[in-house]
Amino acid sequence: MKAGVIIVEDNRAVREDLAALVRTDERLSLLGAFGSAEEALRESPGLQPTLAVMDINLPKMSGIECVFRLKERLPRLLVLMLTVYEDDDSIFRALKAGANGYLVKRDAAEKLTDALHEVQHGGAPMSAHIARQVVQFFHRSERPATLSEQPSPREREILELLVKGLVLKEIAEQLGIGLETVRTHVNHIYQKLHVRSRTEAVVKYLRQGG
Repeated sequence: MKAGVIIVEDNRAVREDLAALVRTDERLSLLGAFGSAEEALRESPGLQPTLAVMDINLPKMSGIECVFRLKERLPRLLVLMLTVYEDDDSIFRALKAGANGYLVKRDAAEKLTDALHEVQHGGAPMSAHIARQVVQFFHRSERPATLSEQPSPREREILELLVKGLVLKEIAEQLGIGLETVRTHVNHIYQKLHVRSRTEAVVKYLRQGG
């Protein structure tokens, strides 16, 4: 079954380019492309999308506010923020509003569809620069890992590639292993680090000196 996608982007040319990218992927179905947060909020609940691509800098209501309101109406919606901004405040506010990933626009042509699939499968794609900035916002105390909980050499290798912003498919290709093998390693990493998402795994790894 295809995952339903909506796009919220005020620039018409960019919006059409994003729509074309989504249409190239047979696992995705474009349900709607909107030029404003207000239009997205009005139309999206009836479409019941699985995934959203959200520009952060929209006219009138911002993309961050739109994410927050969409999540209220569609709690299961997964949101990939798409933006030119990489400043700490925008990143933090978008993630706190409920964004599941953060992709800069210059990477969209190459990484958009893979990033959407990553989000759908529980990941949180973001560039290494953004991932490192997220670290400062995580201040909860953590117990030290026992020896048995330490990532294996292969798992550390995969963690380093996650930090660099690679999606699972790219990691599999770079390491010459199967995609399902990578997913198994990632699940083991989550268990050992006591996290539930890619973002938390990257943050915890970086905080531990990875």
